[in-house]
Amino acid sequence: MMKYFMVFLLPTLCFGAGEPLVPYENPLSAQLVPSRSALLDRLARTGTKETPNPCSDGVFLRRVYLDVLGVLPTREEAKAFLADSSSGKREALIEQLLARPEYADFWGMRWADILRIKSEFPVNLWPNATQAYDAWVRSALRTNMPYSEFARQLITASGSNFRVPQVNFLRAADGRDPESLAAVVARVFMGSRMSGWPLDRRSDCAAIFSRVGFKKTREWKEEILVSEVGGGGLGPVCDFRFPDGTTVRCSAAADPRIALAEWLIASPKSPFAANGANRIWFWLFGRGIVHEPDDFRPDNPPSNPALLEWLAKQYATNHYDTKQLLRIILNSGTYQATSIPSRGVTPLYEVRRVEAEVLVDAINRITGGRDEYSSMIPEPFTFIPEGTQAVALPDGSITSSVLELLGRPPRDTGLLSERLSRVTTAQRLQLLNSGHILRKLEKSRALGGLAGASKDIPSMADALYLTILSRHPTPDELAVIAAHQPPAKSPMRQKMLDVAWALFNSPEFLFKH
Repeated sequence: MMKYFMVFLLPTLCFGAGEPLVPYENPLSAQLVPSRSALLDRLARTGTKETPNPCSDGVFLRRVYLDVLGVLPTREEAKAFLADSSSGKREALIEQLLARPEYADFWGMRWADILRIKSEFPVNLWPNATQAYDAWVRSALRTNMPYSEFARQLITASGSNFRVPQVNFLRAADGRDPESLAAVVARVFMGSRMSGWPLDRRSDCAAIFSRVGFKKTREWKEEILVSEVGGGGLGPVCDFRFPDGTTVRCSAAADPRIALAEWLIASPKSPFAANGANRIWFWLFGRGIVHEPDDFRPDNPPSNPALLEWLAKQYATNHYDTKQLLRIILNSGTYQATSIPSRGVTPLYEVRRVEAEVLVDAINRITGGRDEYSSMIPEPFTFIPEGTQAVALPDGSITSSVLELLGRPPRDTGLLSERLSRVTTAQRLQLLNSGHILRKLEKSRALGGLAGASKDIPSMADALYLTILSRHPTPDELAVIAAHQPPAKSPMRQKMLDVAWALFNSPEFLFKH
């Protein structure tokens, strides 16, 4: 009966249904008001003649939870936010979310894709190093380490890959040769694919890493990254050239990586700030101002140069405080605009599939279900404790068939495009027909208790919609649910399961919008 019921219910589901698109004006603090107006001013230069309508409270609530924490709000959180009539509730919610522990796990997952935090081929960091590396990244996010310091430590670290987690940034390169090491820095912190650079520019950048060496120890898979000062076939004093053409002279006792890090962070010609801001924009809007975000090059210009320049300046001026840049963007009318196209307005927020890890975690939180994750490294297998969230998995080699089917990246390249964001036929069949979802629903004590506690169909439907879609059902949706008559001994429970199954398969649940 679930499939037949879904045919009738899904046409009534749409992005933001049940919430009127009423004008919303965010009472920003004095610090952020200029930022919001400046942001809108720069967006006006894209050729958009009208300001897009603001999204409804229900859409904003779900959007900001997924973009900042990678989780859905609970039923209680959704109900309280929708009932709140205070003018500053959106700004207050953003502050609450940025302070929650889930922030570090979700953004740590995003960074782990870029940094290729993975034990197995082709990265071969090995579990001890991988887990230390992942823990360091999440700790840096938890403490809001400045992005500049985050980059500096990764680029200049030396020591054991087991005891100095940052060393694994360069160990995750495709090779140990200087050009491979330079390519990692170019991709992650300049947003550039070094394979497309002129030969002389590649050689200059590679020379900066000519003094980096790796030494084995007696401990299996441990390596020591050392700065072999005076080595690399270079003389006691050598000039190194940065990508913008400027040079620095380093003595035999100096590590040129330190000079490179300082150039990246401080030079006005460095793409460091623009690349970092552009990547955050991509993660929040689904498309970079430069797209792909890791493909900065002269023939791939930003869609709005003035906007990117302004965001980069904000990032640098605020000492690379990532949460502050997030506040500026999240509080803007641009981020809080609807994703529904209208005449004369092209929405900037792209409708896109929820990440595989987030989707699996959301289904498990709603149903009380569990998924098992394992890795073949070390032999024979590594099993993760039951209840571990998918976004918190510390190693790209730790996975499941469902995560891979839903598009979790293998972390082989470190490119953002490696994550599958489109919907495939196999994914649709998994959600529609597999026992994986049906068993979670049928065995769910949480949903079973919800059905038992509901006194009538409207209250049951309202609780389900708040739990799964973070909004109240519309009158049309309530009418469809009331007319549905499942042939079961417990009609209320079966009706609840049918509605939950239909909502899980709806675009409104599967997509960010």
